[in-house]
Amino acid sequence: MEETIEHVKCLIIGSGPAGYTAAIYAARADMKPVMYQGLQPGGQLTITTEVENYPGYPQGTQGPEMMEDFKAQAERFGTDIRWGLATSVDFTGPKHKVIVDEKTTITADSIIIATGASAKWLGLESEQKLNGFGVSACAVCDGFFFKGQDVAIVGAGDTAAEEATYLAKLCKKVYMIVRKDEMRASKAMQHRVQNTANIELIYNTSTKEILGDKTVEGALLVNNKGEERRIEVTGFFVAIGHQPNTDIFKGWLDMDETGYLKTIPGTTKTNIVGVFASGDAQDKIYRQAVTAAGSGCMAALDAERYLASIGIH
Repeated sequence: MEETIEHVKCLIIGSGPAGYTAAIYAARADMKPVMYQGLQPGGQLTITTEVENYPGYPQGTQGPEMMEDFKAQAERFGTDIRWGLATSVDFTGPKHKVIVDEKTTITADSIIIATGASAKWLGLESEQKLNGFGVSACAVCDGFFFKGQDVAIVGAGDTAAEEATYLAKLCKKVYMIVRKDEMRASKAMQHRVQNTANIELIYNTSTKEILGDKTVEGALLVNNKGEERRIEVTGFFVAIGHQPNTDIFKGWLDMDETGYLKTIPGTTKTNIVGVFASGDAQDKIYRQAVTAAGSGCMAALDAERYLASIGIH
């Protein structure tokens, strides 16, 4: 089969809040952006039900619907949105090369990366079944829905500790399930958890099953002696980390030990000229739809200035 090569002015890889916002700005600046949506069109928000913390939606909205709104706006200004997954890249030349679905070669004057991150899960069938129905990977996003209720959170790092104390302010009781006999979190965060009256720490324990038919009703835990215990909870939070979707950029772009792309502070520029990174692929701190959208805007503006500087209008 003959290889097809297409050249574009601005290529956007990924389609969450960062990708779509970048597309809106790039399209309005006449950069004629082409977007490949990736494995999960709309990103993490498509597995979120209620979104209440995005400005401009006073009654809240559904994650998938919000992403459809973003997409429609990007298309309205002429973004070419396509199905497809970027499978490898070659950033050696002045023209950056991206292979889509292992067969189509796209060369681009500028590239905006918005590939996002994926929450790490425990791998239970019940966890996937109840995802969005009481199971969540973001306490800041979803904690509010469990006001005054009993919830559980799994994890032992700083994020888990931070989310547990956040939930403790809203919920009646928080069970914190830690696999080992101690937490990985910094000492300061551990003290904060230990000094919060309504957090019950359960060490040396893992989750065997999340219980409930249509919504979460409890969890079955098992300790390292094989003893089982049932807890009654209506919310179950998984805080065992996120994995940025950046594997295809390994060896090309600077990233931290977890794989988050490094950008020059105050910009979306990567170590490769003409390649910009936005959203959760480069943000492990905030990880919100609104901050991702903001960085997508920055990436489009950075890309527009870059194209002007090399005489491409």
